[in-house]
Amino acid sequence: MDAKAPHLKLVKDHDEHEREDPWEDGFDGIFRRYSPYVAAIGIKLLGRDDEVDDLVQDVFLEAHRGLHKLREPAAIKGWLATVAVRNAKRRLRRRRAKRFVGLDDQGSYVQLADSAASPEQRAMLVAVFRFLDTIPVDERLAWTLRHVQGEKLPDCAQLCGCSLATVKRRISAAQTKIDGAFNGR
Repeated sequence: MDAKAPHLKLVKDHDEHEREDPWEDGFDGIFRRYSPYVAAIGIKLLGRDDEVDDLVQDVFLEAHRGLHKLREPAAIKGWLATVAVRNAKRRLRRRRAKRFVGLDDQGSYVQLADSAASPEQRAMLVAVFRFLDTIPVDERLAWTLRHVQGEKLPDCAQLCGCSLATVKRRISAAQTKIDGAFNGR
């Protein structure tokens, strides 16, 4: 796998405006400023927008309880990303269990695509996310953070709560499975 491979550009991205003091407008201001960022991470990790609002709500509920423990105000964005990844992991595991017992409706992944994506690119994006549903959650998260969200390897490791070597192994394992599944396309 090429270490400089670009992350997928077919998935919508959201702009965000940074301020020096994230506490300037209180918790409501933090929510307004960072909820689009958390939602963008959520849609990329979960692949469906039907769970994103609940994920954002869960992340900010946890943030409301624990944000006062944060020592560095500048660390809010990274901390919220970590909480979002942890919550996405729980949701993906729940989804997998539901699918195992036949209760998951296999939602649509079409809304993930950027409006500039061609129909072929949209179809490939849907196929990739459907395939991601079949691989282990830890591998999916690491691969998605790296190749869809565009995070650097050390940041992927931190967000996944594992070592750099472990996140590299997870990304490589996912990439091998993806290459095997899509080799003939």
